[in-house]
Amino acid sequence: MAIVAGVDFGTLSVRVTLVESVKGPIGTASASYPLHRRREDPDFATQSHADQMRALAEATREVLRTTGIAGTEVRAIALDTTGSSVIPVGEGLEPLDDYYLWCDHRAHSEAEEITQKAHALCFEGIDWCGGVYSHEWGFAKLLHWLRHNPEKRNQFVTALEHCDMVAATLCGVRTVAGLKRSVCAMGHKWMWNPKWGGLPPEEFLVAVDPLLKGVREKMGGDYLTSDHLAGHLSAEWADKLGLTAGIPIPVGAFDAHWDAIGSHIREGDVVNVVGTSTCIIAMAKEAELVPGVCGVVPGSVHPAYTGIEAGLSATGDIFDAVAKRAGTTVAALSEGLDAYKAGQTGLLRLSWDNGDRTVLVNPELGGVTLGWNLIHTAQDELFAAIEGTAFHTRIILERMAEHGVRVDRVINAGGIPQKSEVLNRVYANVLNKPVLVPAGVPTSLGSGIIALLAAGAFKTIEEAQAAVCLPLRTVEPDPKAAAVYEQLYRHYRAVYFALGRRNAEPAALGAVLPELRRIAAEVRRG
Repeated sequence: MAIVAGVDFGTLSVRVTLVESVKGPIGTASASYPLHRRREDPDFATQSHADQMRALAEATREVLRTTGIAGTEVRAIALDTTGSSVIPVGEGLEPLDDYYLWCDHRAHSEAEEITQKAHALCFEGIDWCGGVYSHEWGFAKLLHWLRHNPEKRNQFVTALEHCDMVAATLCGVRTVAGLKRSVCAMGHKWMWNPKWGGLPPEEFLVAVDPLLKGVREKMGGDYLTSDHLAGHLSAEWADKLGLTAGIPIPVGAFDAHWDAIGSHIREGDVVNVVGTSTCIIAMAKEAELVPGVCGVVPGSVHPAYTGIEAGLSATGDIFDAVAKRAGTTVAALSEGLDAYKAGQTGLLRLSWDNGDRTVLVNPELGGVTLGWNLIHTAQDELFAAIEGTAFHTRIILERMAEHGVRVDRVINAGGIPQKSEVLNRVYANVLNKPVLVPAGVPTSLGSGIIALLAAGAFKTIEEAQAAVCLPLRTVEPDPKAAAVYEQLYRHYRAVYFALGRRNAEPAALGAVLPELRRIAAEVRRG
Protein backbone atom coordinates (compact mmCIF):
# COMPACT_ATOMS: atom_id res chain seq x y z
CA MET A 1 0.00 0.00 0.00
CA ALA A 2 1.22 3.51 -0.88
CA ILE A 3 -0.23 6.97 -0.28
CA VAL A 4 0.66 9.88 -2.58
CA ALA A 5 -0.48 13.45 -3.19
CA GLY A 6 -1.94 14.53 -6.52
CA VAL A 7 -2.04 18.29 -7.11
CA ASP A 8 -4.13 20.21 -9.66
CA PHE A 9 -3.64 23.98 -10.13
CA GLY A 10 -6.77 25.42 -11.71
CA THR A 11 -7.63 28.94 -12.77
CA LEU A 12 -8.94 30.00 -9.35
CA SER A 13 -7.74 27.37 -6.88
CA VAL A 14 -5.44 24.43 -6.22
CA ARG A 15 -6.78 21.01 -5.28
CA VAL A 16 -4.70 18.42 -3.41
CA THR A 17 -5.95 14.84 -3.31
CA LEU A 18 -4.45 11.99 -1.32
CA VAL A 19 -4.60 8.76 -3.32
CA GLU A 20 -4.04 5.33 -1.86
CA SER A 21 -2.90 2.52 -4.14
CA VAL A 22 -5.71 0.18 -3.02
CA LYS A 23 -8.62 2.44 -2.03
CA GLY A 24 -8.06 5.23 -4.58
CA PRO A 25 -8.87 8.82 -3.52
CA ILE A 26 -9.10 9.09 0.27
CA GLY A 27 -9.42 12.83 0.76
CA THR A 28 -9.14 16.19 -0.94
CA ALA A 29 -8.76 19.86 -0.02
CA SER A 30 -8.49 23.07 -1.99
CA ALA A 31 -7.37 26.66 -1.50
CA SER A 32 -7.99 29.67 -3.71
CA TYR A 33 -5.86 32.49 -5.09
CA PRO A 34 -6.72 35.76 -6.85
CA LEU A 35 -7.07 36.10 -10.61
CA HIS A 36 -6.06 39.60 -11.67
CA ARG A 37 -8.21 41.09 -14.44
CA ARG A 38 -8.76 44.64 -15.69
CA ARG A 39 -12.14 45.92 -16.72
CA GLU A 40 -10.50 48.29 -19.20
CA ASP A 41 -8.61 45.40 -20.81
CA PRO A 42 -10.64 42.16 -21.10
CA ASP A 43 -7.59 40.35 -22.52
CA PHE A 44 -5.61 40.81 -19.28
CA ALA A 45 -5.37 37.82 -16.88
CA THR A 46 -2.45 37.28 -14.51
CA GLN A 47 -1.66 35.42 -11.32
CA SER A 48 1.03 35.53 -8.64
CA HIS A 49 3.37 32.57 -8.17
CA ALA A 50 3.66 33.43 -4.47
CA ASP A 51 -0.13 33.33 -4.07
CA GLN A 52 -0.28 29.94 -5.73
CA MET A 53 2.48 28.43 -3.60
CA ARG A 54 0.82 29.76 -0.44
CA ALA A 55 -2.42 28.09 -1.50
CA LEU A 56 -0.59 24.81 -2.22
CA ALA A 57 0.82 24.74 1.31
CA GLU A 58 -2.60 25.57 2.77
CA ALA A 59 -4.43 22.86 0.80
CA THR A 60 -1.77 20.21 1.49
CA ARG A 61 -1.83 20.77 5.24
CA GLU A 62 -5.64 20.81 5.19
CA VAL A 63 -5.96 17.45 3.42
CA LEU A 64 -3.49 15.91 5.88
CA ARG A 65 -5.53 17.32 8.77
CA THR A 66 -8.94 16.21 7.50
CA THR A 67 -7.82 12.69 6.56
CA GLY A 68 -5.65 12.15 9.62
CA ILE A 69 -2.79 11.01 7.38
CA ALA A 70 0.68 11.86 8.65
CA GLY A 71 2.86 13.74 6.20
CA THR A 72 5.52 11.07 6.65
CA GLU A 73 3.17 8.53 5.03
CA VAL A 74 3.02 10.43 1.70
CA ARG A 75 5.56 8.82 -0.64
CA ALA A 76 5.40 11.11 -3.70
CA ILE A 77 3.75 14.29 -4.97
CA ALA A 78 2.86 15.11 -8.59
CA LEU A 79 1.31 18.25 -10.05
CA ASP A 80 -0.51 19.53 -13.07
CA THR A 81 -1.36 23.13 -13.91
CA THR A 82 -3.10 25.41 -16.36
CA GLY A 83 -1.33 26.20 -19.60
CA SER A 84 0.02 27.91 -21.44
CA SER A 85 0.62 29.99 -18.33
CA VAL A 86 4.00 31.66 -18.72
CA ILE A 87 6.27 33.30 -16.18
CA PRO A 88 9.50 35.19 -17.00
CA VAL A 89 12.21 34.66 -14.40
CA GLY A 90 15.60 36.15 -13.53
CA GLU A 91 18.60 34.92 -11.54
CA GLY A 92 17.83 32.07 -9.21
CA LEU A 93 14.63 31.49 -11.21
CA GLU A 94 12.96 34.28 -9.26
CA PRO A 95 9.82 35.68 -10.93
CA LEU A 96 10.23 38.95 -12.81
CA ASP A 97 6.46 39.29 -13.16
CA ASP A 98 3.20 37.44 -12.61
CA TYR A 99 2.12 34.55 -14.79
CA TYR A 100 0.56 35.38 -18.13
CA LEU A 101 -2.31 33.01 -17.41
CA TRP A 102 -3.72 30.71 -20.11
CA CYS A 103 -6.72 33.04 -20.49
CA ASP A 104 -4.56 36.15 -20.94
CA HIS A 105 -5.15 37.03 -24.59
CA ARG A 106 -3.03 40.17 -24.93
CA ALA A 107 -0.63 38.40 -27.29
CA HIS A 108 -3.03 38.00 -30.22
CA SER A 109 -0.94 40.24 -32.51
CA GLU A 110 2.24 38.36 -31.61
CA ALA A 111 0.51 35.03 -32.33
CA GLU A 112 -0.61 36.25 -35.75
CA GLU A 113 2.94 37.37 -36.57
CA ILE A 114 4.33 33.96 -35.56
CA THR A 115 1.72 32.21 -37.71
CA GLN A 116 2.41 34.37 -40.76
CA LYS A 117 6.19 34.03 -40.47
CA ALA A 118 5.99 30.27 -39.98
CA HIS A 119 3.99 29.87 -43.17
CA ALA A 120 6.19 32.32 -45.07
CA LEU A 121 9.33 30.39 -44.06
CA CYS A 122 7.64 26.97 -44.39
CA PHE A 123 8.50 26.06 -40.81
CA GLU A 124 7.08 22.60 -40.19
CA GLY A 125 6.23 23.34 -36.56
CA ILE A 126 3.16 25.34 -37.55
CA ASP A 127 1.60 22.24 -39.12
CA TRP A 128 1.99 20.28 -35.89
CA CYS A 129 -0.06 22.86 -33.97
CA GLY A 130 -2.96 22.94 -36.39
CA GLY A 131 -1.68 25.55 -38.85
CA VAL A 132 -2.27 28.53 -36.55
CA TYR A 133 -0.18 29.65 -33.57
CA SER A 134 -2.46 30.68 -30.72
CA HIS A 135 -2.59 33.80 -28.58
CA GLU A 136 -2.86 31.41 -25.61
CA TRP A 137 0.62 29.92 -26.20
CA GLY A 138 4.14 30.41 -24.94
CA PHE A 139 6.19 32.24 -27.56
CA ALA A 140 3.39 34.74 -28.23
CA LYS A 141 3.09 35.56 -24.53
CA LEU A 142 6.85 35.79 -24.03
CA LEU A 143 7.23 38.11 -27.03
CA HIS A 144 4.41 40.32 -25.71
CA TRP A 145 6.19 40.52 -22.34
CA LEU A 146 9.54 41.37 -23.94
CA ARG A 147 7.94 44.14 -26.00
CA HIS A 148 6.12 45.68 -23.05
CA ASN A 149 8.77 45.37 -20.33
CA PRO A 150 11.96 46.87 -21.81
CA GLU A 151 13.25 47.79 -18.35
CA LYS A 152 13.28 44.10 -17.30
CA ARG A 153 14.80 42.56 -20.42
CA ASN A 154 18.36 42.64 -19.11
CA GLN A 155 17.23 40.65 -16.04
CA PHE A 156 15.51 37.95 -18.11
CA VAL A 157 17.12 34.53 -17.68
CA THR A 158 14.42 32.22 -19.02
CA ALA A 159 10.67 31.65 -19.21
CA LEU A 160 8.85 28.78 -17.58
CA GLU A 161 5.53 27.07 -17.98
CA HIS A 162 3.46 26.98 -14.82
CA CYS A 163 3.94 23.23 -14.22
CA ASP A 164 7.71 23.50 -14.62
CA MET A 165 7.95 26.55 -12.37
CA VAL A 166 6.07 24.87 -9.52
CA ALA A 167 8.13 21.68 -9.83
CA ALA A 168 11.39 23.66 -9.85
CA THR A 169 10.28 25.62 -6.78
CA LEU A 170 9.36 22.48 -4.84
CA CYS A 171 12.62 20.76 -5.80
CA GLY A 172 14.78 23.78 -4.95
CA VAL A 173 16.10 24.12 -8.52
CA ARG A 174 17.71 27.54 -8.98
CA THR A 175 19.46 27.26 -12.36
CA VAL A 176 18.33 26.76 -15.95
CA ALA A 177 20.69 23.80 -16.29
CA GLY A 178 18.86 22.02 -13.48
CA LEU A 179 15.41 22.42 -15.02
CA LYS A 180 13.27 19.51 -16.14
CA ARG A 181 10.73 20.80 -18.65
CA SER A 182 7.44 19.14 -19.52
CA VAL A 183 7.16 17.71 -23.02
CA CYS A 184 3.39 18.12 -22.61
CA ALA A 185 3.70 21.87 -22.02
CA MET A 186 6.51 22.61 -24.44
CA GLY A 187 5.19 20.38 -27.20
CA HIS A 188 1.64 21.73 -27.24
CA LYS A 189 2.41 25.41 -26.63
CA TRP A 190 6.03 26.14 -27.69
CA MET A 191 6.36 24.10 -30.94
CA TRP A 192 8.92 21.80 -29.31
CA ASN A 193 9.50 18.55 -31.18
CA PRO A 194 12.57 16.30 -31.51
CA LYS A 195 11.81 16.11 -35.25
CA TRP A 196 13.39 19.55 -35.81
CA GLY A 197 15.81 19.50 -32.92
CA GLY A 198 13.52 20.70 -30.16
CA LEU A 199 12.38 24.33 -30.15
CA PRO A 200 11.99 26.34 -33.38
CA PRO A 201 15.35 27.31 -34.90
CA GLU A 202 17.02 30.58 -33.94
CA GLU A 203 16.73 32.02 -37.45
CA PHE A 204 12.96 31.56 -37.40
CA LEU A 205 12.55 33.21 -34.00
CA VAL A 206 14.72 36.17 -34.96
CA ALA A 207 12.76 36.53 -38.19
CA VAL A 208 9.59 36.91 -36.12
CA ASP A 209 11.21 39.62 -33.96
CA PRO A 210 14.87 40.38 -33.12
CA LEU A 211 13.81 40.56 -29.45
CA LEU A 212 13.72 36.75 -29.55
CA LYS A 213 17.42 36.57 -30.36
CA GLY A 214 19.09 34.25 -27.86
CA VAL A 215 15.81 33.11 -26.29
CA ARG A 216 16.12 29.59 -27.70
CA GLU A 217 19.46 29.12 -25.94
CA LYS A 218 17.97 30.46 -22.70
CA MET A 219 15.18 27.86 -22.76
CA GLY A 220 17.57 25.22 -21.45
CA GLY A 221 17.11 22.16 -19.27
CA ASP A 222 15.97 18.62 -20.03
CA TYR A 223 12.70 18.11 -21.92
CA LEU A 224 11.01 15.01 -20.53
CA THR A 225 7.77 13.04 -20.38
CA SER A 226 6.12 12.49 -17.01
CA ASP A 227 7.58 9.04 -16.43
CA HIS A 228 10.75 10.95 -15.47
CA LEU A 229 11.42 12.90 -12.29
CA ALA A 230 11.68 16.67 -12.01
CA GLY A 231 13.56 16.11 -8.75
CA HIS A 232 12.85 15.56 -5.08
CA LEU A 233 11.04 17.68 -2.50
CA SER A 234 13.38 20.18 -0.85
CA ALA A 235 13.65 20.52 2.91
CA GLU A 236 12.27 24.07 2.73
CA TRP A 237 9.09 23.04 0.95
CA ALA A 238 8.73 19.78 2.86
CA ASP A 239 8.47 21.92 6.00
CA LYS A 240 5.91 24.26 4.39
CA LEU A 241 3.76 21.41 3.06
CA GLY A 242 4.05 19.13 6.07
CA LEU A 243 5.61 16.33 4.00
CA THR A 244 8.93 14.49 4.05
CA ALA A 245 11.97 15.93 2.30
CA GLY A 246 13.33 13.86 -0.55
CA ILE A 247 10.11 12.31 -1.86
CA PRO A 248 10.02 12.12 -5.69
CA ILE A 249 8.29 14.72 -7.87
CA PRO A 250 7.62 13.63 -11.48
CA VAL A 251 7.85 16.04 -14.41
CA GLY A 252 4.52 17.91 -14.50
CA ALA A 253 1.92 18.36 -17.22
CA PHE A 254 -1.19 20.34 -18.08
CA ASP A 255 -4.33 19.80 -16.02
CA ALA A 256 -6.52 18.51 -18.85
CA HIS A 257 -4.00 15.91 -19.97
CA TRP A 258 -3.79 14.37 -16.52
CA ASP A 259 -7.53 14.79 -15.96
CA ALA A 260 -7.85 12.49 -18.97
CA ILE A 261 -5.52 10.00 -17.30
CA GLY A 262 -7.63 10.23 -14.13
CA SER A 263 -10.79 9.66 -16.21
CA HIS A 264 -9.42 6.30 -17.44
CA ILE A 265 -8.68 7.42 -20.99
CA ARG A 266 -7.66 4.74 -23.46
CA GLU A 267 -6.97 4.82 -27.18
CA GLY A 268 -10.23 5.62 -28.97
CA ASP A 269 -11.54 7.82 -26.15
CA VAL A 270 -12.08 11.56 -26.29
CA VAL A 271 -12.19 13.27 -22.90
CA ASN A 272 -13.98 16.61 -22.58
CA VAL A 273 -12.48 18.29 -19.52
CA VAL A 274 -15.29 20.79 -18.92
CA GLY A 275 -14.47 23.60 -16.51
CA THR A 276 -13.96 27.34 -16.90
CA SER A 277 -12.87 26.41 -20.42
CA THR A 278 -12.97 23.00 -22.12
CA CYS A 279 -9.95 20.96 -23.09
CA ILE A 280 -10.61 18.03 -25.40
CA ILE A 281 -8.00 15.29 -25.11
CA ALA A 282 -7.36 12.15 -27.16
CA MET A 283 -4.37 9.87 -27.65
CA ALA A 284 -3.27 7.44 -30.32
CA LYS A 285 -0.39 5.14 -31.12
CA GLU A 286 -0.23 6.78 -34.53
CA ALA A 287 -1.68 10.21 -35.32
CA GLU A 288 -1.75 12.50 -38.32
CA LEU A 289 -1.77 16.29 -38.16
CA VAL A 290 -5.15 17.91 -37.63
CA PRO A 291 -5.77 21.44 -39.02
CA GLY A 292 -6.98 23.87 -36.36
CA VAL A 293 -6.21 21.55 -33.43
CA CYS A 294 -4.00 22.78 -30.59
CA GLY A 295 -1.27 20.23 -31.04
CA VAL A 296 -0.24 16.69 -31.84
CA VAL A 297 2.55 15.83 -29.39
CA PRO A 298 4.22 12.47 -28.73
CA GLY A 299 4.17 11.59 -25.03
CA SER A 300 2.07 14.54 -23.86
CA VAL A 301 -0.76 12.55 -22.24
CA HIS A 302 0.65 9.04 -21.92
CA PRO A 303 4.39 8.51 -22.59
CA ALA A 304 3.64 5.64 -24.99
CA TYR A 305 1.07 7.51 -27.10
CA THR A 306 0.75 10.70 -29.12
CA GLY A 307 -1.50 13.23 -27.41
CA ILE A 308 -4.04 15.34 -29.33
CA GLU A 309 -5.45 18.50 -27.71
CA ALA A 310 -8.28 20.84 -28.72
CA GLY A 311 -10.89 22.83 -26.84
CA LEU A 312 -13.13 25.83 -26.15
CA SER A 313 -11.69 29.06 -24.74
CA ALA A 314 -14.66 29.46 -22.40
CA THR A 315 -17.38 27.15 -21.08
CA GLY A 316 -18.08 27.55 -17.38
CA ASP A 317 -16.97 31.17 -17.71
CA ILE A 318 -19.82 31.72 -20.20
CA PHE A 319 -22.39 30.15 -17.89
CA ASP A 320 -21.09 32.29 -15.04
CA ALA A 321 -21.22 35.46 -17.16
CA VAL A 322 -24.84 34.78 -18.16
CA ALA A 323 -25.78 34.36 -14.50
CA LYS A 324 -23.86 37.45 -13.35
CA ARG A 325 -25.57 39.65 -15.94
CA ALA A 326 -28.87 38.40 -14.55
CA GLY A 327 -27.78 39.20 -10.99
CA THR A 328 -27.81 35.58 -9.85
CA THR A 329 -25.69 32.42 -9.76
CA VAL A 330 -25.37 29.52 -12.18
CA ALA A 331 -26.77 27.18 -9.53
CA ALA A 332 -29.87 29.33 -9.04
CA LEU A 333 -30.36 29.92 -12.76
CA SER A 334 -30.05 26.17 -13.42
CA GLU A 335 -33.08 25.31 -11.30
CA GLY A 336 -35.72 24.07 -13.72
CA LEU A 337 -33.37 23.57 -16.68
CA ASP A 338 -34.03 19.83 -16.57
CA ALA A 339 -37.50 20.54 -17.96
CA TYR A 340 -36.14 22.24 -21.10
CA LYS A 341 -36.41 20.35 -24.37
CA ALA A 342 -33.94 20.34 -27.24
CA GLY A 343 -34.25 23.51 -29.31
CA GLN A 344 -37.27 24.86 -27.43
CA THR A 345 -35.80 28.31 -26.79
CA GLY A 346 -35.42 29.22 -30.45
CA LEU A 347 -31.95 30.56 -29.58
CA LEU A 348 -28.67 29.58 -31.20
CA ARG A 349 -25.61 30.61 -29.20
CA LEU A 350 -21.98 30.57 -30.31
CA SER A 351 -19.45 30.09 -27.49
CA TRP A 352 -16.96 32.77 -28.57
CA ASP A 353 -17.16 35.01 -25.49
CA ASN A 354 -13.41 34.46 -24.94
CA GLY A 355 -12.48 33.88 -28.58
CA ASP A 356 -12.14 30.55 -30.40
CA ARG A 357 -9.44 28.05 -29.41
CA THR A 358 -10.36 25.32 -31.92
CA VAL A 359 -10.83 25.03 -34.87
CA LEU A 360 -10.75 28.65 -35.98
CA VAL A 361 -8.06 29.74 -33.48
CA ASN A 362 -9.37 33.30 -33.57
CA PRO A 363 -9.17 35.57 -30.48
CA GLU A 364 -11.08 38.39 -32.16
CA LEU A 365 -14.48 36.71 -32.03
CA GLY A 366 -17.20 37.44 -29.50
CA GLY A 367 -20.21 35.60 -28.15
CA VAL A 368 -23.21 35.55 -30.50
CA THR A 369 -26.82 34.68 -29.65
CA LEU A 370 -29.31 34.47 -32.50
CA GLY A 371 -33.09 34.35 -32.25
CA TRP A 372 -33.91 36.71 -29.38
CA ASN A 373 -37.50 37.80 -28.83
CA LEU A 374 -39.06 40.05 -26.19
CA ILE A 375 -39.91 37.30 -23.71
CA HIS A 376 -36.65 35.35 -23.65
CA THR A 377 -35.06 35.01 -20.22
CA ALA A 378 -31.55 34.59 -18.82
CA GLN A 379 -32.43 30.94 -18.16
CA ASP A 380 -33.22 30.51 -21.86
CA GLU A 381 -29.80 31.92 -22.69
CA LEU A 382 -28.09 29.60 -20.20
CA PHE A 383 -29.71 26.58 -21.81
CA ALA A 384 -28.77 27.86 -25.27
CA ALA A 385 -25.19 28.39 -24.04
CA ILE A 386 -25.01 24.76 -22.89
CA GLU A 387 -26.33 23.67 -26.29
CA GLY A 388 -23.83 25.97 -28.00
CA THR A 389 -20.82 24.51 -26.19
CA ALA A 390 -22.06 21.05 -27.16
CA PHE A 391 -22.38 22.09 -30.83
CA HIS A 392 -18.88 23.58 -30.72
CA THR A 393 -17.57 20.34 -29.22
CA ARG A 394 -19.16 18.42 -32.11
CA ILE A 395 -17.41 20.72 -34.61
CA ILE A 396 -14.10 19.77 -32.98
CA LEU A 397 -14.77 16.04 -32.73
CA GLU A 398 -15.77 15.93 -36.39
CA ARG A 399 -12.56 17.72 -37.38
CA MET A 400 -10.51 15.24 -35.34
CA ALA A 401 -12.35 12.24 -36.82
CA GLU A 402 -11.83 13.57 -40.35
CA HIS A 403 -8.10 13.28 -39.73
CA GLY A 404 -7.98 9.79 -38.30
CA VAL A 405 -8.58 10.35 -34.57
CA ARG A 406 -10.82 7.60 -33.22
CA VAL A 407 -13.87 8.79 -31.29
CA ASP A 408 -15.18 5.49 -29.92
CA ARG A 409 -16.16 6.82 -26.49
CA VAL A 410 -16.82 10.32 -25.17
CA ILE A 411 -16.03 10.99 -21.50
CA ASN A 412 -17.23 14.19 -19.81
CA ALA A 413 -14.68 14.98 -17.09
CA GLY A 414 -13.77 18.16 -15.22
CA GLY A 415 -15.86 19.79 -12.51
CA ILE A 416 -19.00 20.90 -14.38
CA PRO A 417 -20.30 17.46 -15.52
CA GLN A 418 -20.45 16.46 -11.84
CA LYS A 419 -22.78 19.38 -11.15
CA SER A 420 -24.92 19.52 -14.28
CA GLU A 421 -26.79 16.48 -15.52
CA VAL A 422 -28.47 18.82 -17.99
CA LEU A 423 -25.10 19.46 -19.65
CA ASN A 424 -24.36 15.72 -19.88
CA ARG A 425 -27.79 15.05 -21.40
CA VAL A 426 -27.44 17.86 -23.94
CA TYR A 427 -23.95 16.67 -24.96
CA ALA A 428 -25.19 13.09 -25.45
CA ASN A 429 -28.07 14.33 -27.60
CA VAL A 430 -26.01 16.80 -29.66
CA LEU A 431 -23.24 14.28 -30.29
CA ASN A 432 -25.81 11.47 -30.64
CA LYS A 433 -23.43 9.26 -28.68
CA PRO A 434 -23.43 7.82 -25.17
CA VAL A 435 -21.50 10.12 -22.84
CA LEU A 436 -19.58 8.57 -19.95
CA VAL A 437 -19.24 10.51 -16.70
CA PRO A 438 -16.89 9.61 -13.81
CA ALA A 439 -18.73 8.82 -10.58
CA GLY A 440 -16.98 11.61 -8.74
CA VAL A 441 -14.58 14.45 -9.48
CA PRO A 442 -11.47 13.12 -11.30
CA THR A 443 -9.58 16.43 -10.97
CA SER A 444 -6.12 15.78 -9.43
CA LEU A 445 -6.63 12.00 -9.62
CA GLY A 446 -4.48 11.92 -12.75
CA SER A 447 -1.71 13.62 -10.77
CA GLY A 448 -2.19 10.97 -8.11
CA ILE A 449 -1.73 8.21 -10.70
CA ILE A 450 1.53 9.72 -11.93
CA ALA A 451 2.67 10.09 -8.30
CA LEU A 452 1.87 6.42 -7.65
CA LEU A 453 4.16 5.48 -10.54
CA ALA A 454 6.92 7.69 -9.11
CA ALA A 455 6.46 5.99 -5.73
CA GLY A 456 6.89 2.57 -7.36
CA ALA A 457 3.37 1.39 -6.44
CA PHE A 458 2.56 0.43 -10.05
CA LYS A 459 4.63 -0.26 -13.14
CA THR A 460 2.26 1.19 -15.73
CA ILE A 461 -0.40 3.89 -16.02
CA GLU A 462 -2.91 1.22 -17.02
CA GLU A 463 -2.29 -0.76 -13.81
CA ALA A 464 -2.75 2.38 -11.72
CA GLN A 465 -5.90 3.40 -13.60
CA ALA A 466 -7.46 -0.04 -13.06
CA ALA A 467 -6.79 0.25 -9.34
CA VAL A 468 -7.82 3.83 -8.52
CA CYS A 469 -9.96 5.39 -11.29
CA LEU A 470 -13.58 6.13 -10.51
CA PRO A 471 -16.34 4.09 -12.20
CA LEU A 472 -17.92 5.57 -15.33
CA ARG A 473 -21.69 5.89 -15.67
CA THR A 474 -23.41 6.26 -19.04
CA VAL A 475 -25.78 9.00 -20.25
CA GLU A 476 -27.59 7.69 -23.34
CA PRO A 477 -28.84 10.01 -26.11
CA ASP A 478 -32.58 10.44 -26.61
CA PRO A 479 -33.47 9.77 -30.28
CA LYS A 480 -36.15 12.47 -30.42
CA ALA A 481 -33.87 15.16 -28.96
CA ALA A 482 -30.97 14.00 -31.14
CA ALA A 483 -33.14 14.46 -34.23
CA VAL A 484 -33.95 18.06 -33.24
CA TYR A 485 -30.28 18.79 -32.60
CA GLU A 486 -29.36 17.33 -35.98
CA GLN A 487 -31.46 20.08 -37.58
CA LEU A 488 -30.02 22.81 -35.35
CA TYR A 489 -26.46 21.63 -35.85
CA ARG A 490 -26.62 22.26 -39.60
CA HIS A 491 -27.40 25.91 -38.87
CA TYR A 492 -24.84 26.16 -36.08
CA ARG A 493 -22.13 24.82 -38.36
CA ALA A 494 -23.07 27.26 -41.14
CA VAL A 495 -23.01 30.25 -38.79
CA TYR A 496 -19.82 29.07 -37.07
CA PHE A 497 -17.77 29.11 -40.26
CA ALA A 498 -19.52 32.05 -41.92
CA LEU A 499 -19.06 34.46 -39.00
CA GLY A 500 -15.87 32.97 -37.61
CA ARG A 501 -13.61 33.41 -40.63
CA ARG A 502 -12.78 36.83 -42.03
CA ASN A 503 -12.64 35.68 -45.62
CA ALA A 504 -15.48 33.17 -45.56
CA GLU A 505 -17.57 32.86 -48.65
CA PRO A 506 -21.02 34.40 -48.17
CA ALA A 507 -23.22 31.73 -46.64
CA ALA A 508 -26.98 31.34 -46.85
CA LEU A 509 -27.56 32.83 -43.40
CA GLY A 510 -30.94 34.32 -44.26
CA ALA A 511 -32.63 31.00 -43.48
CA VAL A 512 -31.20 30.64 -39.99
CA LEU A 513 -33.56 32.85 -37.94
CA PRO A 514 -36.77 31.56 -39.56
CA GLU A 515 -35.53 28.00 -39.07
CA LEU A 516 -34.84 28.62 -35.37
CA ARG A 517 -38.43 29.82 -34.95
CA ARG A 518 -39.83 26.86 -36.89
CA ILE A 519 -37.88 24.28 -34.87
CA ALA A 520 -38.83 25.92 -31.55
CA ALA A 521 -42.50 25.96 -32.53
CA GLU A 522 -42.41 22.27 -33.46
CA VAL A 523 -40.80 21.38 -30.13
CA ARG A 524 -43.43 23.36 -28.21
CA ARG A 525 -46.20 21.54 -30.07
CA GLY A 526 -44.61 18.28 -28.91
